[in-house]
Amino acid sequence: MKVEDVRVFIPSHCYQASQDFYQALGFTIEFVNADLSLVTSNSNTFFLHRSSNNEQNEGVAKHIMLQLIVADISAAFQTVTQLKAFEIKFDAIKHESWGSVFYLWGPAGELLHITALNAC
Repeated sequence: MKVEDVRVFIPSHCYQASQDFYQALGFTIEFVNADLSLVTSNSNTFFLHRSSNNEQNEGVAKHIMLQLIVADISAAFQTVTQLKAFEIKFDAIKHESWGSVFYLWGPAGELLHITALNAC
């Protein structure tokens, strides 16, 4: 088996808010059907799907973590701090031996690790 791509599905009971959130971060949202969107940045993609507002679906979303590797952590942090239309939670930038990171929680409860790796 030769795998060419892996795409995660993020369940969202706040489906429109999740679409708007990722679009505000610079992703392109492509309609698949009324309950499914393809979220794209460059060649990176994942799916958002509308889920019912129940504990099981919310629990799944709250256990999803995505690492978004960026070239400029400060620019990414500035983008996030300007997202006034969303009730979001994020941490300050932390500098580690391997690079820098800050954490951002999306509308569905998913955790984004916004990361800039040190140059080799």
